Parts: sequence; structure tokens; C-alpha cells
Amino acid sequence: MQLTSQEIQKLIPNRFPIFYMDGVKELVAGESITAIKNVTADESFVNGFRPGEYVMPPALIVESLAQAASILILKSPAFAHKTAYLGGISKAEFLKDVHASDQLELKVKMKKQRDNMGVVACEAVVNEETVLTAELMFIVEPEETVR
Repeated sequence: MQLTSQEIQKLIPNRFPIFYMDGVKELVAGESITAIKNVTADESFVNGFRPGEYVMPPALIVESLAQAASILILKSPAFAHKTAYLGGISKAEFLKDVHASDQLELKVKMKKQRDNMGVVACEAVVNEETVLTAELMFIVEPEETVR
């Protein structure tokens, strides 16, 4: 399954300036996703992180992976029409800088899931080279309680 940026905005609450999804290349609900983030020189964070170098801050790459993970989670029938939250980062390894004009491939695989919580394994790739790996924990809003 592929998704456009507009379709993604129907799933996750992130909006400009903290929306980092340009599309989904591949999605297998409950299993894996490959999403895309095009890094451009006109994004303020690219020029502001290390002025003159046009580098995307590693924390925003992790946020991009978390947004891709949210799409994966919320396309699962068990979590449709809910909100997924980043619960923690158990591992993260920053391997290379990401520059303006790079296209990030955000690869996320479901590792564990129990009730409304789980763990995903993530990899950010530029030109078939891994630039960041991470393991993220997520929480999905619980069922509404009846009063």
C-alpha cells in the first residue's frame, strides 16, 4: 500500500512545521512500513542546526521515524481512528549526517506489541546507506472509559 502526504495527514495529528512525511512507498499493516522524507534547504531546521552545512538534526530524523511508526500502527485494524504516542527511545545510533537534497527512507518494523503498547525497530537510509538506527516504544491511546 502507498500513501500520499495528504492521506497521511488523515491518520496522524502532526502538521507543519512538525510534519515530516512526504509519502509512504510500502506498507504492510501490522508488520512494516517504508516512508519518505525529502530533506530540503528551505526547511529552517536544516540551515539552523549547523549554519551553512544544511544538515537535518538527528533528533528530527528520530521524530520522522516516530511519525512513520505512527502510520504503521494506526493502519492496524486494532488501532484505527486512535492516536499513537512515542513512549520512549530504548536505542538510537546516529551513523551519518543527512543533508539538504537527501531523500530519507524511513523503514520501520513491528517488533513487539501487547495491548496498547509496543516496540518498533527503525532504520533511516539515504542512498541505500543506513544513517540512523533506533528502537522506539509506542503507546496508543486506551479505549474510552464509559462514565
